[in-house]
Amino acid sequence: MKFCIVGAGYVGLSLAVMLSKDNEVCVVDVVDEKVRLINERKSPIRDEWIEKYLSEYELNLTAVTELKAGVPHADFCIVATPTNFDGEAGAMDVTSVDSVIDGILEIDGGANIVIKSTVPVGYTDSVRKRKDYDNIFFSPEFLRETKALYDNLYPTRIIFGAGNGEAQRKAAERFVSALIGASQLKSVEYRIMRPAEAEAVKLFANSYLAMRVAFFNELDTFAAVGGLDPKMIIEGVCLDKRIGMHYNNPSFGYGGYCFPKDTKQLLCEYGGIRQNLIGAIVESNRTRKNFVVEQVDSILKKKRKAKKSVVGIYRLIMKSDSDNFRNSAVIDVMNGLKEKGYDIRIYDPILEGGDSFMGNKVVSDLKAFKAEADIILANRVDCNLADSADKVYTRDCYNRD
Repeated sequence: MKFCIVGAGYVGLSLAVMLSKDNEVCVVDVVDEKVRLINERKSPIRDEWIEKYLSEYELNLTAVTELKAGVPHADFCIVATPTNFDGEAGAMDVTSVDSVIDGILEIDGGANIVIKSTVPVGYTDSVRKRKDYDNIFFSPEFLRETKALYDNLYPTRIIFGAGNGEAQRKAAERFVSALIGASQLKSVEYRIMRPAEAEAVKLFANSYLAMRVAFFNELDTFAAVGGLDPKMIIEGVCLDKRIGMHYNNPSFGYGGYCFPKDTKQLLCEYGGIRQNLIGAIVESNRTRKNFVVEQVDSILKKKRKAKKSVVGIYRLIMKSDSDNFRNSAVIDVMNGLKEKGYDIRIYDPILEGGDSFMGNKVVSDLKAFKAEADIILANRVDCNLADSADKVYTRDCYNRD
């Protein structure tokens, strides 16, 4: 089979690499440097498995910058472009998806188009109606940042949103079979449903995970205020097999590519439908970040230093081994402390070559960074901070994501 995948981020590139072992794949991206690296079999994003597959396997994979080079004769065109939540509009911005669909249909009026980008509930049906075209589908991804290829190779499930027609059902079965065949599992649970239901699955799944993050963060807030050991409470709670010892490590708040925009979008989807929980997830994350700011401020005020305290931010990223800090809770905490008048110093190798970030000084030398900071904020702790443990403020109980 031949696939054209538009967008070489975590979603698009992981799919491209996986499918190109046994299929012809052309990935399209507007960034020249990404295209060059992929054609040189180097990963433009941080993902150990993608890096391994690109360097060690024979892949029928090419990267280009123009749709017309990839769309013709493709069995499926996959749209994996970014969609961000537009706070002013109060909805997800699907401009990039609209544009790609238009471009594909101009080149091939009979293409099977599979949307992988996260979109509002009802989007796929609406674009079908606007284009008077039925072969547009929605199939959400469930990937972890830095482990995207692994999660495609060992999927927990495959969800596919298709129409009721026989041709659409056959296309759905064909696409799902291709994903299962490219995976490392003998069988994979899958569900074929209406597009709007598949779109809702994506938003509710990520909102549930965000809720779990928010729950353990609020547990940790309670423990911090009451002088209790959060780790003991977490372990006592999570020994219940219905809850489980996973996804339970406190943090400064959830962030990254998906959770902030997906929870806000789901809240918007409710409209006039009565709810309490979904709104609470969004608000809980704001509250948590504010709590961290206030607690750090309180700690520094108790030190009563004559000079203005220097707050060190150790890594902007939310997860270890990541190269992404989009919508990072760390940045919101940093900005909150800056508003309170503290001098900020940032250490993060991904900012190498820059002297400042958002008006704050970037210190490239770790030893100098630790010496300058009166307190070091670390969303996740690692061995580099072992010699400065007395300065470190974190809510990380397990030294893991």
